Amino acid sequence: MDMVAGESRGSQLLPVLAQLVRYLRQLEGPDNPSSIALAVLRRLVDEGPGRVTDLARLTRASQPGMTQLVGRLEKSALVRRVPDPNDGRGVLVEVTQGGRDLLARTYAHYAATFDRLFEQLDADDSAAIVQALPALSRLAEAGEKESAG
Repeated sequence: MDMVAGESRGSQLLPVLAQLVRYLRQLEGPDNPSSIALAVLRRLVDEGPGRVTDLARLTRASQPGMTQLVGRLEKSALVRRVPDPNDGRGVLVEVTQGGRDLLARTYAHYAATFDRLFEQLDADDSAAIVQALPALSRLAEAGEKESAG
């Protein structure tokens, strides 16, 4: 994508990210979890057990919607509900080994898919994308901090 005079960086980045998100959503299906389910599993792997309300906030889902998703993940043995050690009445959701395995398989599948796409690019474009990854990661972290604050 060429830089267009007068367009902000955000207005140039947004359509590219939207296109990539649409592509990732096309990969969802019976054998691959939804992007929201992946986000929940990733959060539980990275940060440990969490409350349904916190998971709903993370994904911007309603609490009833997250409760339903957790129920489906639990039926599939990807997560389990456990007592909150800090609140006798509270319940936490934690990822199971099955959830960890599914997350690893799904990420490996997505990575292989993107590797095939990289093969369609010339070496300069591939290198430019890889070189931009640390900056894109910092941009994503800044967005997470801003939305949490």
